[in-house]
Amino acid sequence: MGPNILISLALGAVAVVLFLGLANMMRDGSANRSQMLMRWRVGLQFLAIIVIMGVLWLRS
Repeated sequence: MGPNILISLALGAVAVVLFLGLANMMRDGSANRSQMLMRWRVGLQFLAIIVIMGVLWLRS
């Protein structure tokens, strides 16, 4: 798997969870679900940053 694909997957996962959280808020969903999605988003953002920094480090 190429580095660009890894970055795309990481960013795509963040975008999907962000979209799910926004959809949950727009339809007045459960606050517990919103909190869970927020935690997942933060964790996935952390992972995406690690992946991006790793790819940049490997390319240098």
